Amino acid sequence: MSVKDDRTYLDWNATAPLRPSARSAVNAALEETGNPSSVHAEGRRARGIVERARVQVAELVGCNPAEVVFTSGATEAASVLRHLAPEHFVRVHAYAHDCLWAHRDMASASVARDGPGHVLAMSHANSETGVITERPDPVDGCWSADGVRCDRLLLDIAQSAGKVHFEFRASGADLAILSAHKLGGPKGVGALIVREGMEIEALLCGGGQELGRRSGTENVAGIAGFGAAAQDASLDLAAGRWAAAEALRDDLENALEASAKETIFVGRDSRRLPNTSCFVTPGWKGETQVMQMDLAGFAVSSGSACSSGRVKGSRVLRAMGLDAQAAECALRVSIGPTTTESEVMRFVDAWTKQEGKLRQRAA
Repeated sequence: MSVKDDRTYLDWNATAPLRPSARSAVNAALEETGNPSSVHAEGRRARGIVERARVQVAELVGCNPAEVVFTSGATEAASVLRHLAPEHFVRVHAYAHDCLWAHRDMASASVARDGPGHVLAMSHANSETGVITERPDPVDGCWSADGVRCDRLLLDIAQSAGKVHFEFRASGADLAILSAHKLGGPKGVGALIVREGMEIEALLCGGGQELGRRSGTENVAGIAGFGAAAQDASLDLAAGRWAAAEALRDDLENALEASAKETIFVGRDSRRLPNTSCFVTPGWKGETQVMQMDLAGFAVSSGSACSSGRVKGSRVLRAMGLDAQAAECALRVSIGPTTTESEVMRFVDAWTKQEGKLRQRAA
């Protein structure tokens, strides 16, 4: 997917390119005047746009439309953890995204560490490595985390939604969060999925929009784009377009491995997202690789875009067993259904050229 003629975009996990259908839906919604809470014709048209998108998102993630709460993004949706405390104590999986990690060990002093009312928060797929986290099997309706029984489960599906099949209703989760821009929708809109029958405090208080769970006039244009992107993402899955991306990802790794024998591919033997490759080249810092590839015309990443600017190695990679020095040498390439073989092979050529120079300097 070329952003411009002289640029190649290989950072889909940071944000996916805006889908044409999402752009069209946003533009069409911007022509509407009504407030979705108004009862006149203009308001009803706006309400219709929101509710159509709610159905489209629900169909993508396998839930009931009434379980979808629109938010400003996955980070806001994750703040539901704060609203569950102090009644719940939050346990966060080591591979979870930073928006969940920020809520780790959150509870009031009145909640015992080994008592009921705990929440396990985990990412369905890690954004840096693409590794899909296997959900622990519940025992008597509870999950175990670090020896603590958790009776609620929150899944962050922002990275996996639209790339792999996911059914909220079959997942056993009570809550899920996702973001539009990760699947080709506009930035600034996301959703919290709340299992039917579960009571939560409102994320924002005010006019009682989103069934009282998130007040504030809905972002009709953003929600329209979210819905259109979700519908297209469902079609991509049905058509097997991500399977083609997976084959291309594997070709990328095989080509890099043939040139750089010391390179380590993180999570290669695990179940992964079909588009993600994370690899470590000892002695070559990820941030340096990102800059060199950027100058060569390729957009790639050294980790999660939501925690960029750091200088220490990835917490996730260190949790997977890499030492801090190795974790600093990780590069992530994430592609999409429209990425071409030519784009991938041109990246391989540019990367191996720089890697060869590194070896020459080290010799």
